[in-house]
Amino acid sequence: MIKRKKKVKSNRKRFQLVHKYYERTGLYSFVGKNLKNSILPILGTVLVIYIFNKYVYNINDGLRHFTETFSKTSILAIFFISESILGLVPPEIFIAWAKKTEAPILNLSILALLSYSGGLVSYSLGKFISKLEKVRMYLEVKMAKSLNNTKKWGGILILVGALLPLPFAIACLAAGMIKYPFKNVFFFGLFRLVRFAIYGWAIFKVVH
Repeated sequence: MIKRKKKVKSNRKRFQLVHKYYERTGLYSFVGKNLKNSILPILGTVLVIYIFNKYVYNINDGLRHFTETFSKTSILAIFFISESILGLVPPEIFIAWAKKTEAPILNLSILALLSYSGGLVSYSLGKFISKLEKVRMYLEVKMAKSLNNTKKWGGILILVGALLPLPFAIACLAAGMIKYPFKNVFFFGLFRLVRFAIYGWAIFKVVH
């Protein structure tokens, strides 16, 4: 009983120290700002899709044409490359595509896993870049803010990048460049699957 109380007290003290550190370094304000900035884009994306589909062009026809023109393998390959290299193409397009396939939930799950895997590839790319002096020095200037935030907050920043409409690949790339522990990236990156579940639910409601 005494050992348990000491352990609880120790954990509470550790939590308080971590909390104070995050508060002092601005993590909470960073997350709050990005949450506030992400709500409107999320709602806006769903609204734009709905209005565009109803009054401008039938998205279902476009997605059907997209599905018939390109093979499933090609679409998934393009998505994986995009998610591995700075998230070049908005994932929402592919989520809408998944809805028009014969197995929407299965393909949405595949997209989520590919996005997650793309983040791990970005992490590996970051580790590789850290060994190339000229490239590393160039990116250290271009990505100074992301690298600094990753050094301060580590896995929490990966979690934020996984959940919010922020560049997940860039967060993972920065983690690789500073040699942040892979096991933490592996764990916190799993929240990327949650984001796809939420976005999938919202977009599937719009695309019929």
